Amino acid sequence: FKGDDTCEYLLSSGRFLGDKVWQPHSCMMHKYKNSEAKNCLIDKHIVFLGDSRIRQLFYSFIKIINPQVKEEGNKHGNIPFEDKSASVKVDFLWYPEVNGSMRQRIKSWTEGSVAKPHIIVAGAATWSIKIHNGSNEALTQYKINISSIAPLLEKLAKSSDVYWVLQDPVYEDMLSESRKMITNEKIDAYNEAAVRILNSSSRNSKAKVKVFSVSKLIAQETIIKSSDGLHLPESSRDTNAMILMNVYCNKIMKPIDGSCCQPQPPLTMIQKLAFCFFTLSIVGYLIISLIHRNNYRKNKSCTDLEIGEEKKPAVNTPNVSTLEMLLYSFCKLGLIMTYFYLCDRANLYMKENKFYTHSSFFIPIVYILVLGVFYTENTKETKVLNREQTDEWKGWMQLVILIYHISGASTFLPVYMHIRVLVAAYLFQTGYGHFSYFWIKGDFGIYRVCQVLFRLNFLVVVLCVVMDRPYQFYYFVPLVTVWFMIIYATLAIWPQVVQKKANGNCLWHFGLLLKLICLLACIYFLSYSQGAFEKIFSFWPLSKCFELNGNVYEWWFRWKLDRYVVFHGMLFAFIYLALQKRQMISEGKGDPLFSNRVSNVLLFISIVSFLTYSIWASSCKNKTECNELHPSVSVVQILAFVLIRNIPGYVRSVYSSFFAWFGKISLELFICQYHIWLAADTKGILVLIPGYPMFNVIVSTFIFVCVAHEISQITNDLAQIVVPKDNSTLLKRLLCVAGFFSGLLLFSAMRNQSRH
Repeated sequence: FKGDDTCEYLLSSGRFLGDKVWQPHSCMMHKYKNSEAKNCLIDKHIVFLGDSRIRQLFYSFIKIINPQVKEEGNKHGNIPFEDKSASVKVDFLWYPEVNGSMRQRIKSWTEGSVAKPHIIVAGAATWSIKIHNGSNEALTQYKINISSIAPLLEKLAKSSDVYWVLQDPVYEDMLSESRKMITNEKIDAYNEAAVRILNSSSRNSKAKVKVFSVSKLIAQETIIKSSDGLHLPESSRDTNAMILMNVYCNKIMKPIDGSCCQPQPPLTMIQKLAFCFFTLSIVGYLIISLIHRNNYRKNKSCTDLEIGEEKKPAVNTPNVSTLEMLLYSFCKLGLIMTYFYLCDRANLYMKENKFYTHSSFFIPIVYILVLGVFYTENTKETKVLNREQTDEWKGWMQLVILIYHISGASTFLPVYMHIRVLVAAYLFQTGYGHFSYFWIKGDFGIYRVCQVLFRLNFLVVVLCVVMDRPYQFYYFVPLVTVWFMIIYATLAIWPQVVQKKANGNCLWHFGLLLKLICLLACIYFLSYSQGAFEKIFSFWPLSKCFELNGNVYEWWFRWKLDRYVVFHGMLFAFIYLALQKRQMISEGKGDPLFSNRVSNVLLFISIVSFLTYSIWASSCKNKTECNELHPSVSVVQILAFVLIRNIPGYVRSVYSSFFAWFGKISLELFICQYHIWLAADTKGILVLIPGYPMFNVIVSTFIFVCVAHEISQITNDLAQIVVPKDNSTLLKRLLCVAGFFSGLLLFSAMRNQSRH
């Protein structure tokens, strides 16, 4: 740990991921678009001062602002650039040698008669080596000249950002005869002199000229691709320009995936209150635990000498144990949330960018599938989509999604389309599971609703407070929460149609189908009426839950992407339960679901459908077009999988306990990955052990899975305490929850007002 400033790492160290992706040591680099660059550099004046290599860097830099710029003009002269829309001025000043002319130009900026540039990027040496034929006298003169310039640069650095670019190595075999004297040995000598003089001049000064040495590392890997042995290939120059943009703009723009040079965000009032709450919980638990143990010692069972019987301690155990369990849960949660904060908000642990390769995705997939098959056991029941099977389904899907996220496989469209089906399958299970419960049990009580809402949202609400993130940021939880409420409302409103009522009169089945048709019509209308959808979710305080970056577009996009699959899950559950009630399917151990002939036909159709969808998804060329078709066709592969998994009796009778274990904590795994497995809100990878990528993944994964399992247990324990079965007590608790959220809204409004 070397403090908060990661700029030093960005400017001096890193490595290549693949051919063109540069990974700075310890932090993440954002790829700036031209609109972002303009917003950052508005009303700024930037100067590039030096030789032909600095000119190349200048062109790469202005191409970030305006990609249409062409490299033309006098190569050995000054080149101006201006973007009037953002009032950005970028100038290249031709000073190929560190000499009196360069000194005079820099001095003019320090005297106040000329406006100082906001950013100065300077560097030169190869011309001095070439003109003086690599003589030692030229090196001595270079040292004298840079020594005279260094104090002026330090003076400028007090009000401007000043960068001195070290000389890149050359590819000596490719140099022309007129440049043969420019050797890497000479370049190293000039660089060493520049670093020593610049560092010594800034030793006693708060201002500091930043040495841009990372270009050397980049050139060592890529100079072999140079066209003349001296100048860097375009991709390397673009990387250097992007590093410069990150050094200056990250602290202004604060991009999520640009952790380099970003200061640690200040604690909000809500975060401070959360810290106090968890601290008090830890202290309270320790005090109660000590009192509890002390009472236990005093009231320990002992023998009465007069009657020879044991005395029982008269302690009100239930009350103490409930309070102790509550504080113990918050105590553990507080320690876990501290780890979350340190991982993804404090600049304590390193973060790195993702880089996709086919092997980084498919090898772990094969590995976990082998493990899953190895841990095969018999199910307790052999019904379609029984509990063990759905846990298994959630488990392997969650593991695949985790590998997809950490490997950065979203850049590979066929994988992206298949992962979209897995997300849809989760929502399919939401529709199937909740419909089945309400249809069979007929329990529409407030206790059931509160239990489900608490288990779904508890962790996310805590993270919104601790990590200072909006609710919609954890998009999947709002999605399943809203769909649960839609399922509940559809079945609970008059007339309530449940299995018990429908068994008495078949007409009730048509009543339920009519409800489902109305639901489908509403979904269809909202999916094609963005305005109506946004109006519904833009009402305060509902908008606070669904806004991201000031609007609800992201929420509309996420909802629209899987808009029909919950309905498909509900419809499947209705048809399956109707067939089961009429004994039209066989669910005995080892028995096929239907007659042999029907089972074989359905199995064949399912396999063909499954493979057809995969072929279509793998041939996708345009993400937008495929996303438009996805809501309507994703159910094909989901239903095909369900039938393949359940038609053969022997397949339905076994499950993977390995996958089922992960399935029980799938929601916690999905949410926790945002901050303690991935980093920078899923944009990067958390690095606990730098330099050893595989070992780092093993260690961070172990901690991540343990934390997710622990949070699952904490949520279950708190659900029993916070959501009581007694309705009057539950209503009081709901008033407290309403008060809590009102407080959050108040603090949020105060924070927004202070910002404005």
